Amino acid sequence: MCGSDLRAPLRDGTTVTYANFDYAASAPALSAVAERVQSLLPFYASVHRGAGYASQVCTERYEGARDVVADFVGARADDVVVFTRNTTDALNLLASCVPGETVVLDIEHHANLLSWKRNGARVVESAGTVEETIQRIVAELCTRPAALLAVTGASNVTGEVLPIARLARIAHECGARILVDAAQLLPHRRVDIAELGVDYLAFSGHKLYAPFGAGALVGRADWLDAAEPYLAGGGATKNVEIDSVQWAAAPQRHEAGTPNVLGAVAIAAACEALAGFDAVAAQQHERELCDRLTAGLGAVDGVQVLRIWPDSPDSVGIVTFTVAGAEPREVATFLSDGYGIGVRDGRFCAHPLLSRLGHVEGAVRASLGLGSSGADVDRLIAAVAEFVRGRAAGDPR
Repeated sequence: MCGSDLRAPLRDGTTVTYANFDYAASAPALSAVAERVQSLLPFYASVHRGAGYASQVCTERYEGARDVVADFVGARADDVVVFTRNTTDALNLLASCVPGETVVLDIEHHANLLSWKRNGARVVESAGTVEETIQRIVAELCTRPAALLAVTGASNVTGEVLPIARLARIAHECGARILVDAAQLLPHRRVDIAELGVDYLAFSGHKLYAPFGAGALVGRADWLDAAEPYLAGGGATKNVEIDSVQWAAAPQRHEAGTPNVLGAVAIAAACEALAGFDAVAAQQHERELCDRLTAGLGAVDGVQVLRIWPDSPDSVGIVTFTVAGAEPREVATFLSDGYGIGVRDGRFCAHPLLSRLGHVEGAVRASLGLGSSGADVDRLIAAVAEFVRGRAAGDPR
């Protein structure tokens, strides 16, 4: 893992090995990813229409990356992989292609809320339990037809995982398709969209240990082929006349301009590396660390761990909490300056959800990843406890 030996400066002038609890925002690059990018740099050239050796190499790597991504997410044979800038870009791309209304939940990241709201999406207010929330989705989809149900795979605030296969069945029974925002889910869980019945999947490389400025939209080609190109420009066309344009089919239709070859290759390298890991062991390790962190924080006076639903069947490595009487930034700064711990504070681009949870001022999010350890978890728990003790004693730190 790149940066695993990073030293963080402390307020007392010393340094300590950095404890990264901000994977949900952006994950560090896997060493295999950085090495793959570095190996391609001497060959870097524009793709697709170049006859030169370097251009041929880059074209092969870029197009080959689509196959790797498709295989990693269990895409169907006729699905397409469109490379984008990130999840937000992928969602906005699909939003420009949907031939009808979209239904979304109010718990979504802004990327999976605002991209659809611009097109008049119908927002379902989540209920007190997962089951009640699903019934509200059913009622909404049955009220009047919708083209798409757009849901998060895992909450970026609490890590709670939705029952995707069940929601896919419900959407299809109601005549809709389903889009899954997998920005938080894919780095933690293996996903097979064909098996789950998912029509579209969006994710970011920078959360998948490939922070080189690319993301992807994977899914059915027909809507993408029928829509106007997301961007108008070179590479998206078959033929151009002054008074007419013949557009290419997807994915090229929505990839105008010189693409991010290195970003696409980085994502493919991350997919290959992650596919080689023991998924069951990794999930178990993460679960143990999450349980340890949740229990440890819960034992500290005044600390509240946030949850959306009491009946959530699963969650990924995200633990978000508040400290009574303390501003989230105050807590985060203390953890960084005093202990070399990196967390995220604020409202996590999910303002409606934080308001629903009763924390309009925000919270503190600790997110885990492949580089997380039990020692890091213990350091975070001890630091939060020290912060609470210091406040109780009137310590201005």
